[in-house]
Amino acid sequence: MHAQTHTHTHTHTHARAHSYNYTHPLSFLYIFLSVSHQMFCSRLAQVQGKPASRDHCYNDVSITRSVHDNHYCSVNPCFIAVVTECNGGGSFLVLPIHHTGRLDPQQPRVCGHRARVLDVKWSPFNDHQVASCSEDCTVKIWDVPVCGVRQNLTQARKTLIGHSRRVGLIEWHPTAKDLLLSSAYDYKVCSLIGPLSTSRGLSSSVAISPSLPDGSRLALTSKDRRLRLLDPRTGAVLQVSSPSYRVCKVVYLGALKMLLTTGFSCWNQRQITLWDPRDLSEPLYEEELDGTGGVLFPFFDPDTNMLYLAGKGDCNIRFYEVSSEKPFVVFLNQFRSQLPQKGLGVMPKRGLDVRSGELFRFYRLISAKHLVEPVSMLVERARVFQEDLYPLTAGNSASMTAQQWLSGLNRGPMLISLRPGTRLANPYPETPPDRGPETQLEPQGCPVGLMAVHNELSPVEEHHAYLYERVIEACETRVCFLQLLQVFYKQQEEIRELREELNQKEVLRHTNTSGCTD
Repeated sequence: MHAQTHTHTHTHTHARAHSYNYTHPLSFLYIFLSVSHQMFCSRLAQVQGKPASRDHCYNDVSITRSVHDNHYCSVNPCFIAVVTECNGGGSFLVLPIHHTGRLDPQQPRVCGHRARVLDVKWSPFNDHQVASCSEDCTVKIWDVPVCGVRQNLTQARKTLIGHSRRVGLIEWHPTAKDLLLSSAYDYKVCSLIGPLSTSRGLSSSVAISPSLPDGSRLALTSKDRRLRLLDPRTGAVLQVSSPSYRVCKVVYLGALKMLLTTGFSCWNQRQITLWDPRDLSEPLYEEELDGTGGVLFPFFDPDTNMLYLAGKGDCNIRFYEVSSEKPFVVFLNQFRSQLPQKGLGVMPKRGLDVRSGELFRFYRLISAKHLVEPVSMLVERARVFQEDLYPLTAGNSASMTAQQWLSGLNRGPMLISLRPGTRLANPYPETPPDRGPETQLEPQGCPVGLMAVHNELSPVEEHHAYLYERVIEACETRVCFLQLLQVFYKQQEEIRELREELNQKEVLRHTNTSGCTD
């Protein structure tokens, strides 16, 4: 197993580089002290990666042998989906998130594709809806039962046909409901819009890694290793990077308003590059990492401005702190393992254990051991809720519909608080069901909120209020059911462990008895 090396070679472009006098002997000391001071004074300098115990991993998972540069895993607080290997057709596994331990060889799967599955993604607004794409040129939307997949799921909710060659990647829109992007090897990026039955071509480039910043722009890399910025509604190319920078993956850096790409330098060294979305002619920053050949997957946490880099085939996960000022990227630490990873899934923030200081959670696919290993990024602090580490974050509610986005509306995500027991009001106006927008003008000196209090409700409005209360009660009942289901799976795991322990004692007793007889 090759050793992982980590070398830092900072390269700034001449147009935007800091004006250091590198010939002066004190310049290097100044740079070293400034970077070291920022690293050791950072609130995130003590972040450590902690793998789960073997009992809390997913064992005997037949991970796909596909060679595409994808994650092959998607996670939400209820389920984990993993692309698996199968003979004929394509399938992926869906397990309840707490159903750890050894997997049943006859575990039911989602197997409606006619060829190998290449990517899976859970909907950010529905924990029971998952999308998959395949070499059979289709994208399918699946509804997963609350209790999980109890028998092979072959009938998809929707089959989306918009490509003529294999579909390599899919991405959900981060703020609009029922809006999905797909990229394929037919030189097209397609938007699949609600009610998830329409497709439209957006680009003529071979898109490999699309990324959605805020819904108004689309950043993607392509087979020619160039970075492009598109208008996702029209498909117009707004910016194209220089061909001298070979980029593979791209991610948007949230409030920092920058793009980060991973790729290779002209010396075939793996590198990361920062870009200003307004001008892709030259990068803001470059850093060479090592000479390994695997593609680097970037993961960014906009709440803490932490960047995680995990390479395909690597045994480590590096983490950095990113800022909008020089030196831009500061290395913090890395998680090391003895087993290489084929792909990774990431748990959304709303599924983390905030009381234990968990900032990020990966699910590493380890093909050599047929294992899916959770790895938590923890910060060692007092075991209480930390406001500075857990600001308001994106929740699981859409801020607009697909039709609103197509009409030109841009909205940020609906934010939630991770503090237990805290709920936030919806900042965006909502249209009540079966009613159009209000046309009555607001009287002078009387706010709309007071009008709703003083005016009497009509019979239709009373009926809507009654239905709303019933829906809330049904949702609360469903939440209780999911909690009971999680407890059930934990109890089943404890029963299985007790049975194994009893079996071992029984074998030991028989061995001792036979020894005494002899």
